[in-house]
Amino acid sequence: MSPKNNPSKKEDKFYETERLLIRPISLEDADLIFEMYNMPRFIKFIGDRHIKTISDAENYIKDKFLPQIERVGFGNYLIVLKEGSQKIGAVGIFEREGLDVVDIGFSVLEKFEGKGLMFEAAQKIKSVGMEDLGLNKISAITVKDNFSSQKLIERLGLKFQKYVTLPNENEELMYYETE
Repeated sequence: MSPKNNPSKKEDKFYETERLLIRPISLEDADLIFEMYNMPRFIKFIGDRHIKTISDAENYIKDKFLPQIERVGFGNYLIVLKEGSQKIGAVGIFEREGLDVVDIGFSVLEKFEGKGLMFEAAQKIKSVGMEDLGLNKISAITVKDNFSSQKLIERLGLKFQKYVTLPNENEELMYYETE
């Protein structure tokens, strides 16, 4: 499923779309992670990751994001708006406990919602996963009342399959998958 020990490491890879630059997340992005992960909508729809300081954000990047990038060559990517070089969000392909298929996830600062930027970024990363990394399938999960994420996931071509509950979680999530 994943290109383990791939000699052409992907963590140094940068991607580009019409309006965006997409690169692997790094410790220098702790400010964005801190801001995004404390947005009320992030906490409501994704969960409270208990990131209360920039140092917490750096540790989260070190503990959660960098190990997967090192292990399999892909993971969480920073999204930068070309115009103004502003960090606006993150998109990634993640190995999640309780899911057999890697999961695409995304988050954006609230002031950049509704502009099609997340679809542009997620479409690029989905394409990279399927075409460059050789992934056979990609999944996505979301809470039942996150209608904007459901819409984006469906625009990406993923189809609702079933409801799932991840290990150590209580909330039932909607599970989508590529066909």
